Amino acid sequence: MAAELLVAAPDAELIFDQIADALVETGYVVLPLALPPSIAEALFLRIASFEDEVFQAAGVGRADEFQLNPFVRKDEIRWLSQQDPVEASYLAWMEQLRRGLNRRLFMGLFDYEAHFSRYTEGAFYKKHVDAFKGRTNRVLSTVFYLNPGWALADGGQLLMYSDTLQPSVEPISKIAPLMGSLVVFLSDRFPHEVTAASRLRYSIAGWFRVNATLGAHIDPPR
Repeated sequence: MAAELLVAAPDAELIFDQIADALVETGYVVLPLALPPSIAEALFLRIASFEDEVFQAAGVGRADEFQLNPFVRKDEIRWLSQQDPVEASYLAWMEQLRRGLNRRLFMGLFDYEAHFSRYTEGAFYKKHVDAFKGRTNRVLSTVFYLNPGWALADGGQLLMYSDTLQPSVEPISKIAPLMGSLVVFLSDRFPHEVTAASRLRYSIAGWFRVNATLGAHIDPPR
């Protein structure tokens, strides 16, 4: 399936407008049907076809600070690649979004990275932030859900909390991982967690990054 066919969406610019407006007003947005259904269905079939050995246990930290910690998170991941046409179609749509947000908000988004996430029954990811202020180049987070027929009783909600400058005990948003839903939020502003699910749960987590290269330090790495 060709990527250029998958990304054809006549209302994409309107969706980019919605995302940009929400980022300015609240810092996050939840869209139930942002991407073309053909992309969502193809991605679901893709992740559901993987054998167990395709996934690796997810860790916390970056580069030399990376470590596995099953008390913090128990999901499994597999990074997306441009080599597969289905995965490339999703990355192409996100490239359109990157350019669209840069035109609207001048965010300086440089590139995008993403991985499939698989939560087996009982898996979770405890409260965390995707970026600490001044310590990373991840500035905008995305989550795209791939779970047909998801019910409230299945759990696996994304709980989002208020800005880290004014931490809240209760979540400001409880988001069900419904098929085709896209969540976009500022990476360093919203602590969030994934509650345990009672069935297999699929998603794609991704991050738009800025170029934080300084001298001989290349960031993002090549």
